[in-house]
Amino acid sequence: MAAHPDDLEYGASAAVARWTAMGKDIRYLLATRGEAGIDSMPPEQASQLRSAEQVSASAAVGVSVVEFLDHPDGLVVNGIELRRDLAAAIRRHRPEVIIGSNFRDRWGDSGPWNHVDHRELGRALLDAVRDAANRWLFTDVGEPWDGVRWIAYASSPMPTHGVDVTDHLAEGVASLCCHRTYIESLGDPTFRPDSFLRSGCQRAGEMLGVEFGVAFELIPV
Repeated sequence: MAAHPDDLEYGASAAVARWTAMGKDIRYLLATRGEAGIDSMPPEQASQLRSAEQVSASAAVGVSVVEFLDHPDGLVVNGIELRRDLAAAIRRHRPEVIIGSNFRDRWGDSGPWNHVDHRELGRALLDAVRDAANRWLFTDVGEPWDGVRWIAYASSPMPTHGVDVTDHLAEGVASLCCHRTYIESLGDPTFRPDSFLRSGCQRAGEMLGVEFGVAFELIPV
């Protein structure tokens, strides 16, 4: 579960590629369609384009189910409406593990301030797991599901676990490359998906004792 198209591709996608190759059933849920993310493009156009890029990026790592909650990009709020939508999705898909993206205040110990949508969604998700298990909450959106055991937040500054993605880095790079229009809109001609992911996964790999890795903050629920 992530806030925007491309969030998982910047961190977790190589690990997802490993898991789907192992036969794991992984599905993506996006809170928004990233419609406010391209300054030079009207939201209605950006929404369609970024949604399509996300579907392609998901397919590159073996994920065929992609859903969008259509909350407003940049204005995601940790409140009852979001918790209800997340709880409904959890009851619908009945996961054992949920993959998310960094919800801490910063990227790294003293890095840039994290996007508000990441922070709001990540915190709401912790409560929505409990909501989904409570039969007396949101009674009109499916049967209770208490099977979630862990939430794994990628790109967290407080990692606790890691995954060896040495054999699946290429798929992770391919998934990030699918967001071509969005990446080009950022205006950084020096950005290269391959070198970006390779360096990040190399740092995580050093901690794990492997060539390339992806780190997660694993929270039991």
